[in-house]
Amino acid sequence: MFARRILALSLMLVSSAGLAKKLYKYQDAEGNWYFTDQEPAANQPAEVRQLKAASPKRVWLEKTADQLRPSFFALNAYPGPVELAVDWRERENVSANPDLPRRFVVESGQSGSLFSLIPNERAGSYSVNLQYSYVIGRPLPGYVSQTLYKPPLSAGAQFQITQAFNGPYSHHDQQNRYAVDIMMPVDTPIYAARGGIVLEVENDYLGNGTSQTYATKANSIRILHEDGSMAVYAHLALEKAQVSPGMQVVTGQLIAYSGNTGLTTGPHLHFAVQINRGMELISVPFQFSDGAGLAVEPQLGLWLYGPKPAIGN
Repeated sequence: MFARRILALSLMLVSSAGLAKKLYKYQDAEGNWYFTDQEPAANQPAEVRQLKAASPKRVWLEKTADQLRPSFFALNAYPGPVELAVDWRERENVSANPDLPRRFVVESGQSGSLFSLIPNERAGSYSVNLQYSYVIGRPLPGYVSQTLYKPPLSAGAQFQITQAFNGPYSHHDQQNRYAVDIMMPVDTPIYAARGGIVLEVENDYLGNGTSQTYATKANSIRILHEDGSMAVYAHLALEKAQVSPGMQVVTGQLIAYSGNTGLTTGPHLHFAVQINRGMELISVPFQFSDGAGLAVEPQLGLWLYGPKPAIGN
């Protein structure tokens, strides 16, 4: 028999939705103070603090019970595909079939067998330390957007683009280079610019600022389209998402309300189309459609218009 000495795994996480709580502070009629996560009676005045829980594990690697030659499979809790990269961190007297490093596309749910470990039978024992990371979405090399996006606005609404592609304030990294910011008041209804499956919902962040500590603290919704691209709607209002992961939405469906959360200087909607290209999320150029269905380049200062109100409304 050949003993298995060590098998350790590490996981690099991407942003995912967490379970949030509120902390309530209030005083009862006898003057006693309470600090609790249990909501008080409806008529009880209370101070409320929003707490953000740690993000749950969404993708992980598991092994079969075979201690000598274990096989590995992945579990994907997202309602859409991810790309998983697996590599050796350390190894001794062992190889893999197929060999590592390697990338795998894992659909939602449990994958089949991805690879197996093959110990060197002459060595008598082996040790291995694996590492893995993932990016949401299947890889799309060479992707070019072929779809026009509806402005994510309600009927009769009109708002202006205040930061466009390659915007100097915050549109200079790969994920945001081809994003647009649309200035609008807090609690403006936001509609799906294109239909698809909701992959992620961040709904529990409170507050905003210009410090980089706020860069990952914007409420947002990510929707997967049929061509593998994903729309991101960010800086949304606290606890006002109208959709949840796994829901199928159609173009023009109400999904959220605008807010002022995360890295912002004022209320606006941040909108981008992203893809997975080489284990990296990047934004890609896209076009809006105007009232006549014609393509419109999302340029700085452009006014976007919601659909015309129905006759009689």
